[in-house]
Amino acid sequence: MIDLTRLQKVSGIIGTSNRIRQVLEMINQVSDVDISVLITGESGTGKEVVAKAIHKNSKRSKSSLVIVNCGAIPEGIIESELFGHKKGSFTGASQDRKGYFEEANFGTIFLDEIGETPLETQVKLLRVLENGEFMRVGEARTRKTDVRIIAATNKNLDTLVKKNHFREDLYYRLNTVNIDLPALRNRVEDIGSFVERFALEFTRSNDIRYRGFLPDAVRTLKQYDWPGNIRELKHFVEKILVLERGERITSEMVQKEMSKVYNTEGISNSLPVIVNNESNKAEIDLMLRQLFLLKQDTEIIQKLLVGRSIPTNHSENNLTNLNTLDQNISLPKKSMEIIEDGFRYIRDDAIGDISIKDLEEEVISRTLRFFNNNRRKTARSLGMSERTLYRKIEEFGLEPKINRSK
Repeated sequence: MIDLTRLQKVSGIIGTSNRIRQVLEMINQVSDVDISVLITGESGTGKEVVAKAIHKNSKRSKSSLVIVNCGAIPEGIIESELFGHKKGSFTGASQDRKGYFEEANFGTIFLDEIGETPLETQVKLLRVLENGEFMRVGEARTRKTDVRIIAATNKNLDTLVKKNHFREDLYYRLNTVNIDLPALRNRVEDIGSFVERFALEFTRSNDIRYRGFLPDAVRTLKQYDWPGNIRELKHFVEKILVLERGERITSEMVQKEMSKVYNTEGISNSLPVIVNNESNKAEIDLMLRQLFLLKQDTEIIQKLLVGRSIPTNHSENNLTNLNTLDQNISLPKKSMEIIEDGFRYIRDDAIGDISIKDLEEEVISRTLRFFNNNRRKTARSLGMSERTLYRKIEEFGLEPKINRSK
C-alpha cells in the first residue's frame, strides 16, 4: 500500500482539498493494477502529472513512459506515429520506423487528447487495447506489444459517442477506471500551495529574489475563476514575479496585472466569485498541523530555537498541546523566518520532498542575502545566537558567500 503523503511528494501533485485527496486515493488503488485508465478534466488541470504518477508507482515503472499528444499529430500521419511504418509505404518513408506503441513495449503509453483521434485510427487503438496487436503502415505483418494505456481528454467522450465522433466500444474499453480532475475554481483552497511552489521554482531557476505573496494577494487570486486552470495560474505567477522583481506581491499588484490581461468586462464575469468559507479553515488547519509536527521534533526545536530541553508530547489529536511547553522557556518571536521580514512559513506541501535540514539552510541563506551577509542582523532576525549562526554557516558550507567585514 502506497503512503498517500509520500505519493503526493514524489509525484508533484499539489493540494490538500478533498477532491485532490480522492484523486490520490484513486492513483494509489490503480497504479499497480495493469488496467487502462481514462483521465478526464478541463485543459490545464494536470492530467499528464497524474499519468506520470500512475506509471511511476506501477509495476512498469522501470520501463518507458511514452507521452503522445494525439491532438498535435496531423490526421495523415497519426497512424505512422502510433504504429510505425515500413520503408517505402508512403512518400518520405525512407526507412522502417518504430511507432510509439513499439517504443513503449513493457512500459506505459499516455495518449493525451484521445478525443482528437480519427475514427479510422480508433479502430486500430481498440485492437491494441484488446489483444496487444497492431500493424505498421504499409506492412501486412502483425506485431505484438505489451503496453499499458492511459488516456486523457478535456472533452466529453460520452457526447462525442452520441454524435458518432468517437467509437462507443473504444470509449467503454478505455473507461475501465476514470479519474476526473477538478477545475482549479473548484479547489481554491489549493491555490496558496500552487503559488508557493511555482514562485519558489521560478525564482530559484532564474535567480530572482523572492519575498513572497502577501495573504491578501493570495485571497485576490482565489477570487478569479481561472478558466485556464493550473497552467494559467503558473504563467500568471511567473509573469508577476518578473514584473514586480524583488518585491513582496500585494493584492494591488495582482489586481493591476489582472486588469492588463483581462478586460473590465471579463473581470466582472470572474471577480469576485462565491468562495467556500471552508477554504480558509483548511489553510489554517494545514498551518497548525505543520507547526504541530515541527514542535514535536524535540531535537530539531532545541537546535533551531532555544538550544534547551523541551518536554515532548506526541499526541497528534489535540492541537491545544501546542501551548504545553515549559512556561519558563522563552521562545523567540522571529524564529525560522522564511522570507526576510515577512514572517511567513513555507509549507511542506508547497515545497515537496525537502528535509528540515534543507529548509533550515534555505532560511539562513535567504536571510543572509537580505541583510547583505551581516551576521549580527541575520542572527537577530532568525532568533538565534551569533555563535549558533556561525556554526550553521560552517555546517552548510556558506562560508565562501559570507563577507567577513562587519
